[in-house]
Amino acid sequence: MKRELTSFDVAALVYELNKVIKDARIENIYQLNSTTLLFRLHEPNQPTLQLVLESGKRAHLTSYALSKPLKPPAFCMALRKQLRNGKINEVQQHEFEREITIKIYTREGVFALVTELFGDGNIILVSPQGTILYALTYRKMRDRNIIRGEGFKHAPPSGKNPFHLSRPDLDEIKHFGKLETVRALTKFLSIGGLYSEEILLIAGVDKNTPCDALTKQQIDAIFTETQTLLSKTTAGQLEPSIGVDEKGEWVDAVPFPLKKHAGLTHKPYRTFNEALDEYYSKTILIEKMTTTEKEFARELTRLQRTLDDQKKALVESRRIIEQNRAIGDLIYAHLGELQQLSQEILEEKNRGKTWDQIILEIQNEKQTQRVPFIYFQSLDSKRRVLNVSVENTAFSFDLTRSIQADAAGYYERAKKAARKLEGAEKALRETQTKIEELQRHLKEKTAEVIEEAPVKRKERAWYEKFRWFRSSDGFLVLGGRDATTNEILVKKHTEPTDIVFHADVAGAPFVVIQAEGKALSEQVIKEAAQLAASYSRAWREMLHAIDVYWVHPDQLSKSPPPGQYLAKGAFIVRGKKNYIRNVPLRVAVGIVMKENQVVFVGGPPEAIREHTEVCVEVVPGQQTSSELAKHVRKLLTQKAFKEWRKQISEIPLEEVQRFIPSGKGAIAQTIDSN
Repeated sequence: MKRELTSFDVAALVYELNKVIKDARIENIYQLNSTTLLFRLHEPNQPTLQLVLESGKRAHLTSYALSKPLKPPAFCMALRKQLRNGKINEVQQHEFEREITIKIYTREGVFALVTELFGDGNIILVSPQGTILYALTYRKMRDRNIIRGEGFKHAPPSGKNPFHLSRPDLDEIKHFGKLETVRALTKFLSIGGLYSEEILLIAGVDKNTPCDALTKQQIDAIFTETQTLLSKTTAGQLEPSIGVDEKGEWVDAVPFPLKKHAGLTHKPYRTFNEALDEYYSKTILIEKMTTTEKEFARELTRLQRTLDDQKKALVESRRIIEQNRAIGDLIYAHLGELQQLSQEILEEKNRGKTWDQIILEIQNEKQTQRVPFIYFQSLDSKRRVLNVSVENTAFSFDLTRSIQADAAGYYERAKKAARKLEGAEKALRETQTKIEELQRHLKEKTAEVIEEAPVKRKERAWYEKFRWFRSSDGFLVLGGRDATTNEILVKKHTEPTDIVFHADVAGAPFVVIQAEGKALSEQVIKEAAQLAASYSRAWREMLHAIDVYWVHPDQLSKSPPPGQYLAKGAFIVRGKKNYIRNVPLRVAVGIVMKENQVVFVGGPPEAIREHTEVCVEVVPGQQTSSELAKHVRKLLTQKAFKEWRKQISEIPLEEVQRFIPSGKGAIAQTIDSN
């Protein structure tokens, strides 16, 4: 499984990123964890882009909604301070190494954000003067330091830059002597092992060939194939895909097909960024699942060993109980006979016989099969212990005590083992419960990991670049956000049957009801007027109501009277204006579920109430837009369905602020639509 990007991957990425994010502005920066940054990028009239940079591992655009921490770490805050609203000038690969530099233009100058994708990696912000401002990790090394205030130095090259390689330069590879060509090529050029193997494979050179045995023709072929791969990258001749093995497991994401991966099935993608996005989104989830399973497996193995030991102890305890009870029963069943044997031995000893003589006499009697001598097995004269076998059960008793006392001893051992058995059975049940709980926790944790897996961001519809809402009776209503979208809305998205609204104040958006040839109700006219009023300058001026008028599209003109100038987004209104008086300034922000994703919607309260499960109404007030957005999101999180809450809490505040008019506001009420 691919763990990190190769130099060729980085080259392909840089090619694509320069086409897509060059000239984009940085809207915001998030630090997802200790090694990963997420950049929200924006270009006018284009969908928002997200760029992921993970130290030591990956860099690519992502279409997934990634979980963001509520409180940004210090490094993230420092980057926001320096780079937010900065414009991306260029994306570079340093010397064909696994290092990406993003040049960002700000009022303070051009900063360089360096992402190192080798080893443990790093992300470093370099000032316009070339000094280190901030880094994910500060460290001192033999060849350079990553310390604040010091001049930034790139890491030493891992090999020669193949772009600067001439054919005679490649002859130096023979100096590696008996070293295999594949290993030498990896050391000689900064291309890594995978592409060293690929070049040798398509050049027809055995990778294990000693360097000093390479022929001129073989070196020619190696040089040619190296240049071919490089030219594919620089020319953007990419055919991105993910290689899948026969088990269906993802092996690698590559910018173009590799001969080395000929045995894999290839899943094609439109761009290399998309391939990497899908690859890492899936493999990171697999890694989390595997890590979770390993953690639980270690504990489960320990508990299983404990359970096995406890089961063995139970078997042993039961055996001891049965054995001791059986011996006690045997003693009482043959009490007279055993007493006779014991008495016979003790009497003979009292007559002055030696133990050896006594044992010999008993053994002679045993041969005659006489009871009780047939029970005799042996005699421990030092301890005065007689060993017998009765009904094929061997046991012993103390000659210095009564037979009944020995029987009681066996019964007591059985009772003691029974008490121990109770404790062992309880411990076994507890262990079994722990195993069941652990297995249940594993299922819950696995479900949690799957639930936390990022989902695709909802692609914004064409109308979402404007202010918009669906009226209570289903009409699409659009409003301009600024001068540019005002201009686009009226010129490109207004039909003759539509009507256009404007608040009776300077500094207000145009609002259009897209009638689609249908008759318009009083309700949609009322709601569209409220949108025009609420997003006008009147909100900033803390008014509570304002007049709004509507006209037909053919009453709008970009031709001002002689000697006058119309600013971008402004239009001359000719003819009668249809006024709606005292329109209240009031908006609502609510939540809906679309394609398994919770999204915010906003607009006139009556319309939003009609289409959402819960919404919050906002009026002009004293809270700042950011404070108000936090308050609105918190209230919606509290009021929403339980299974929606996590998603809502992780949606960026910017998504709430999109629906809050410019200026200060206050919460009017929270409404459960149902």
